[in-house]
Amino acid sequence: MPLTNENLTEIPAGRSPNEDSGFFCAQKQFNAVSLSGGKDSTCLLLLMIERGMPIDAVISADTGMEFPEMYEHLKKVDDYLFRERGLHITTLRHPRGFEWLMFEEPKQKKSSLENRAKLGVPPYGNGWPGIRVRWCTGQLKTHLISKEVNRLKKEKNTVHYVGIAADEAWRCKGEVYPLVEWGITEAEALKICYDRGFDFGGLYEIYHRASCWCCPFQRIDELRKLRQHHPELWARLLEMDARAIAQYGHNPLGQFKQGWTVAALDARFAAEQKL
Repeated sequence: MPLTNENLTEIPAGRSPNEDSGFFCAQKQFNAVSLSGGKDSTCLLLLMIERGMPIDAVISADTGMEFPEMYEHLKKVDDYLFRERGLHITTLRHPRGFEWLMFEEPKQKKSSLENRAKLGVPPYGNGWPGIRVRWCTGQLKTHLISKEVNRLKKEKNTVHYVGIAADEAWRCKGEVYPLVEWGITEAEALKICYDRGFDFGGLYEIYHRASCWCCPFQRIDELRKLRQHHPELWARLLEMDARAIAQYGHNPLGQFKQGWTVAALDARFAAEQKL
């Protein structure tokens, strides 16, 4: 059975809605779509609207550190969603935000306080996100979305649609992934968005991914482009890194990128321009 707005069967976690579960819902299905704002989730939402699939809520988490062009894109998507379905995006935000978590959140665990005391590190703030502790993704995105989706699943007969492309199917975990079922790749998802007038303000013409502009996991070349195309954001990044070093020192919490401070990268990029 294809994905349609007539599909009111119960879908066990991890199964596609085109699989016949054999049970009928006593309650009408509630359809929630996650929207990061990137090409895959945007493509999913656009195609669900076009194909007449039911949508009851569109959920997005705002880290507060997205590119200005991404906020403009999300506004454009919200306008389109309202015109087509009479819905607005439900935007979730941490009550304090990225910089409070990075520099000010009080630490509570005894082991953490003892370790920080040994290192001479203040008992507050998380510092730069690290490979083992990506507190930014956890607290500003994953936790907020999961909490809301779990609430909806508890209160309603909710199916959660997630925009993961077919070439990243390994990331699928227990929700519904129409792009994988439809065989739509990342490249195809971006083209679908472009063909419908959603160009992300040119972000994908510059960057490989349109994630948070301050992300320390970006490639060096992405940071070079940030300095070139978004100098105002680069200036903020310099300030944030200087503050992190002053607060935490040259250790993992105060380290933006292994072997590099933002100031050192700035000097490197400036020297490259003179060549």
